[in-house]
Amino acid sequence: MYLNCHTYYSLRFGTFSEIELLELAGENHVTQLALTDINNTSACLNFIRKSEQYGIKPIVGIDFRNGVEQLYVGIAKNNEGYKELNDFLSRHLYEEREFPQRAPRMENAYIIYPFKKAAEWEDCELSENEFIGIAIADLRRLAFSDLLSLREKLVVLQPVTFRNKRDFNAHRLLRAIDNNTLLSMLPKSEEAGEDEKMFPLQNLATVFAEYSFILENTERLMNSCHIHFDFSSGRKPQNQQTYTGSKKKDEELLEKLCREGLPYRYPEAEKPIWDRLEKELSLIKKMDFVSYFLINWDIVSYAREQGYYYVGRGSGANSIVAYLLRITDVDPMELDLYFERFINLYRTNPPDFDIDFSWKDRQDVTQYIFSRFKHVALLGTYVTFQYRGVMRELGKVFGLPKEEIDVLCDGKHRAVNLDEVSVLVKKYSKLIQGMPNYVSIHAGGIIISERPLHYFAATNFPPKGFPTTQFDMVIAEDVGLYKFDILGQRGLAKIKDAIAVVRQNQPDRSGFDIHNVKAFKTDPRINNLIKHAQCMGCFYVESPAMRMLLKKLAVDNYLGLVAASSIIRPGVAKSGMMREYILRHQNPKRTKEKAHPVMLKIMPDTYGVMVYQEDVIKVAHYFAGLNLGEADVLRRGMSGKFRSREEFQKVKAKFISNCREKGYADAIIFEVWNQIASFAGYAFAKGHSASYAVESYQTLFLKTYFPLEFMVAVLNNGGGFYRSEFYVHEARMLGAVIHPPCINKSFVQNIIKGKDIYLGFGYLKDLEDKTVKRIIEERERRGSFISLEDFIERTAISIEQLSILIRIDAFRFSGIDKYELLWEAHFKLGSTKKEEEPPKLFKPEYRHCDIPALRTTALEASFDQLELLGFCLRSPFELLSKEPKNRNGAKDLQRYTNRYIDIYGYLVSIKNTTTHNGKRMNFATFTDQDGEVFDVVLFPQVAKTYYFWGKGIYRLYGKVVDEFGFLSIEVVKMEKQDYIPDPRYAEEQPNGNKELLKKI
Repeated sequence: MYLNCHTYYSLRFGTFSEIELLELAGENHVTQLALTDINNTSACLNFIRKSEQYGIKPIVGIDFRNGVEQLYVGIAKNNEGYKELNDFLSRHLYEEREFPQRAPRMENAYIIYPFKKAAEWEDCELSENEFIGIAIADLRRLAFSDLLSLREKLVVLQPVTFRNKRDFNAHRLLRAIDNNTLLSMLPKSEEAGEDEKMFPLQNLATVFAEYSFILENTERLMNSCHIHFDFSSGRKPQNQQTYTGSKKKDEELLEKLCREGLPYRYPEAEKPIWDRLEKELSLIKKMDFVSYFLINWDIVSYAREQGYYYVGRGSGANSIVAYLLRITDVDPMELDLYFERFINLYRTNPPDFDIDFSWKDRQDVTQYIFSRFKHVALLGTYVTFQYRGVMRELGKVFGLPKEEIDVLCDGKHRAVNLDEVSVLVKKYSKLIQGMPNYVSIHAGGIIISERPLHYFAATNFPPKGFPTTQFDMVIAEDVGLYKFDILGQRGLAKIKDAIAVVRQNQPDRSGFDIHNVKAFKTDPRINNLIKHAQCMGCFYVESPAMRMLLKKLAVDNYLGLVAASSIIRPGVAKSGMMREYILRHQNPKRTKEKAHPVMLKIMPDTYGVMVYQEDVIKVAHYFAGLNLGEADVLRRGMSGKFRSREEFQKVKAKFISNCREKGYADAIIFEVWNQIASFAGYAFAKGHSASYAVESYQTLFLKTYFPLEFMVAVLNNGGGFYRSEFYVHEARMLGAVIHPPCINKSFVQNIIKGKDIYLGFGYLKDLEDKTVKRIIEERERRGSFISLEDFIERTAISIEQLSILIRIDAFRFSGIDKYELLWEAHFKLGSTKKEEEPPKLFKPEYRHCDIPALRTTALEASFDQLELLGFCLRSPFELLSKEPKNRNGAKDLQRYTNRYIDIYGYLVSIKNTTTHNGKRMNFATFTDQDGEVFDVVLFPQVAKTYYFWGKGIYRLYGKVVDEFGFLSIEVVKMEKQDYIPDPRYAEEQPNGNKELLKKI
C-alpha cells in the first residue's frame, strides 16, 4: 500500500538506505511496496535485488519534483515503464529544466498526482494511466472535495521518508545543508511533514476504512506491476553482446586477429604458445566474452591509429589473447602468468582491462567510444558525507564561526574543551555521516550495454559532457554490466612528450623504438639505474618508499621490478611479508627454514610469500583445497569490489576446516589466512605489476639516454611524486643549465635547447594567461622583442604584469639591470592598469628621464625567484643566515654507519604515519649541500618533540643505520635553519632600491 517511499538517494532529503526500507517494510508486515526516490533511481536495482530476501514484491518509480514541490509520482508497470520514466527524468536532468506540471503520456507507467496538487485544478480530466494519491493527512479534506467523485482514480499515496524522530532530525539537517542556511532559519516549506512514516498495514486499513475502495484501487494498481532483473550467479552479461552483429563472425574475427598477431609477438611460436592460445580461445567463447575482447581491441586500435600511447593492465594482462591483440604489452608466457586469475569456468564476470591513456588523449578516446558504440555511459559513483565535510557543513548550519569549525574538522580536540553547540554538531554528525551527498564519476569506468542504459537507471549529464549512470560499479556488476576502464595517466604523457622533445633537441638520435621493451630489460645501464634507485621522474619507481625497496632488494632486472611493484603495495607491507620477502631474498637458507613446503611449491619465484593477487587463488586452491570458484570468492573479497560478506564468510570457514583436515597446525593456518586478509583492496595481479614495470622501463630508458629531454617532459606534465622544484634540481644535477623565463625564448611550458632549459611562463602564478598568450602570439607574428620599449608598444601590458616579468629577469637579453627596467617601466606606464588597446599608427611619445645606476644582487634575484616561482635557481644553502658547521652529506653515510652524524638537508618530502598503537612518526627525504638525496626517520619519541615547519633547510643529528643495504638516519635532534633576511626589504637598501620596491 506504499507507493511513495524514499531512501537517502533522495539526496539531502531521505534518511536511510534501501535495505533499511526493506527491513522497515518487513517490520510493518508490508508484502509489496514502491521505491520512488526524488528525481533519482540509484537505489532501484539493489532494492529489486534484495527484495526477495525480505519476502517483498518490489515496485519502482520516481517522485518527480521541482525543488521540494511534489508534482507527481511515476510508477513502472514493468521494465518498459521503468525505461520510460528514466528517459523522461534523464532528459530533464540533461537540460537542467523544470518538469512540467502535468506528466507526458506513458504507455507502461502509472502517474499519481498528490491530492493537494489535483485539488488546485479547474479541470480534473485524467488519462487511463493517471491517478490521484491520498495521504493520511489528506483524508480530512477528501470528504469535502469534488475529487471524491473520481472513485476509480483514488489510490493511497502515503509518503515514507522517516522511521522515527531521529530520522526527522537528520532530514532537517540535510535540508539546511542543501539550502545553505542556518537550521533556525530553515523554512517549513523546505521540510517534509513529520508524519511521512510507514505504519503497519492493519493500521493503514483502519485509517482508510471509510474509503475501502481506495485500498482496493491501490492493491489493484500494485498487483499489475511486475519488474524483473536477473541477479542470479548464472546471469548473462548485459554488455554489448556482439561486435560484428553475429556471434559466429565475432569468433572468426577474434581467431583471425590472434593469428595475425602471432608473428609480431612470437616470430617462432612453439607448441606451448599454441596450446595456451587454444585453451584461452575455447574458454573465452564458452564464457561469451568474445565481444568484450573485440571491443577492447577496437579501442586500442583507434588509439594506435591516432598515435596515442597506452598501457593495458588488470587481470586481462594474464591473457595471451590480450597480448596478441595488443591490448596489453605483457607476455604471459615469459612471466608464467596464472591463467586461472585471468579467467575460469566459475568466473561470471569478464577479466579486468584497465587501459591507461595519456591524460591529454583520454578525452578523445572517450569521445570515440561514445560515437563508436550505441548504448554508452560513464559509470557513476557516490560521494558520501565524511567526517570533515559533515563537521564543516553542520558547523555552518549551527552558526559556528570558522575558527571553531576548523577545530572540529582537525579531529584533535578534546571533548571537555568544546562548547554546547560544538557538542551538538558532533552528536548530530553521526546521523548523516556516510550518507550519499552527490553523484560523481567513476575514475575510468565506462559501460557499453546491449540495451539502452535507461532500462537500468536514469543518467545524469555532469560537466564531463557524457551521460553518467546513477548507479555504481558494484550494482552494475550485480546486474551483469561490466565496465571498461579508460584511465588517464600523466606517466604516458611524459613518455610521448619526451620523445617529441628528443626529436626537436636531438633529431639525429630520435630513431629509437620506445616499444622495444625487450631490449630495455637487458640493458645494463638501465638496470644499473634501477639498482641504485636513480629513478626520479620515472613511472612508479621514484617515491622514497620505492627507492628504499629497490636498494634493499638490489633490483637489477625486469622480474625483480615486477615483484617490487607489487611488494610495495600496502597489503604485503601490512602483513609483514614485505620484510619477510626481503629477508628470504637476501638469505636463501631462511627460505628453506621458514617457508611452508606447499607454499614454496606454489610460489617458488617469491620464496613462498604471497605477493600477487592471484597468489590468493593459488593458495586457496592448492594449499586449502578450495575449488576455483570458491578461491575466486576469496580473490574478489580481497579486491574491495565484493558484495556478499555472507558468501565470503562461508568460504573463509571452509578454508579453515579444509586446512585442519589436511593436518596443518592452527598457527600455520591463521598465519596464512592473515596474509590473505592483509591483501584486502590492495594487492596487484602479477600482470598488472608487469604492465607497470613495462612503463617503468620505458621511462627509465628515456632517463638513461635522454635525461634532460625527459626531465623537461616530466616538468611539462606537472612533475610527479615531488614538487616541480626538485625536477628542476634533478635536471641541473644531470647537467642542464636552468634559465628563468625569457620573453624571447620561453613559452607556457618549459623548452630545451642543447643543455639550456628555459622555464615556462606557467611557473609565474600571478602572470595572467591572456598576457602570456599575447606575448607568444606577438613574438611569432613580428619576431623577437628588441627592448623594453618595443615590448610595451607591442603587448599593451599593465604595469602589474610587466613588473612580474622584469622582476623574474625576463628582459635579461637587454643587458640592463632589472631595477633600472622597473624605473623605466613606471615612467612609461605610470601606476594605472593599462587595458588592451588597438595597435597605434604612430609610436607613442614616452617621458624620458635620467635613471640612476642601479644594481641587483644575486641574493635579491634569488628572493624574487622564491616569491614568483616558488623556488630559487641557486642552492638554497646559499640563503642561510649562518653558514653550515660541516659539509656532511649522503656520500658520508656509509662511513658513519652505526654512528651519529650531524648533517644539513633541504626538505624534499615528508610521509606522516602512525605506529600500530597509534603514535605519530615521520619519514622524510632531504637533499644535502651537494644536491644528493638522503632519507631520515623520526620515531614517535622524537616526532613528539621535533616538528617539520614547512619547506626549508634543517640541521639533523642522528644515527646512520644500514637496513639490507639501504642507509638512512634515525633522527635524535632536528632544528630548522633561518634564511638571511630578505635583502629587498632590509633597512639599508642601496641606490634607492627599497623605495622602488615599495612602489611596486
